[in-house]
Amino acid sequence: MNDTAPSKLLLVDDEAALREPLGEYLSRQGFAVVQCSSAAEARARLRDVPSDARFDLVLLDIMMPGEDGLSLCRHLVETQDVPVIFLTARGEATDRIVGLEIGADDYVVKPFEPRELVARIRSVLRRASRSTAVNEAENEAFEFEGWRLDPLKRRLIDAEGAIVAISSVEFRLLMAFLEHPRQVLNRDRLLDMVQGREAHLFDRAVDNQVSRLRRKVEVDSRNPQLIQTVWGGGYMLATDVRRVALED
Repeated sequence: MNDTAPSKLLLVDDEAALREPLGEYLSRQGFAVVQCSSAAEARARLRDVPSDARFDLVLLDIMMPGEDGLSLCRHLVETQDVPVIFLTARGEATDRIVGLEIGADDYVVKPFEPRELVARIRSVLRRASRSTAVNEAENEAFEFEGWRLDPLKRRLIDAEGAIVAISSVEFRLLMAFLEHPRQVLNRDRLLDMVQGREAHLFDRAVDNQVSRLRRKVEVDSRNPQLIQTVWGGGYMLATDVRRVALED
């Protein structure tokens, strides 16, 4: 018997005809599902959830009355450490890129096969849990050029001790660089490490994520010294990284 608590999903979609049967299907697949019909309702749910009962993943429609999914995703990136999968009728590559750029972990186009969505959910959850498990096992922080990244709390701290907010995608991208300093990482490898399954279809996505990360860690993001472009190869963290034990 599996005593592991089910993963908690927040399903946000204004279409009851899709949301309700999908919620029931996901519940039958072993997930604990909370449904919301709007971004405002989702914000209230997220605000009222205690820290020890936070959601493991958010399934988020883009086109909704009032606040749309893109705006809510930006809010989640800034305030929550939770993966996001977009559910949307928008299938153009540019729309998918926008979703990935603002911090979504995956993108599923309606209509979709529910079994495929479950596979996507489990893939994103595995990446998140694997990252957490590795960080907990190592119990180390990373220091580089005056910066400090605490992987357990996913907290980036500058030289003055101020916390700089980063999305879950930016966190995984920075971890990839910190775990491979002074090594050239090509786009395919970065996309696989950061976004997973279909991200290789959108090479621009990693370029934009690198640009976002540069704006946070570089003195001058237009003349980057830390995360350098290697023409024809990819990107490289051009500095040494020191691992230090996390304080209790």
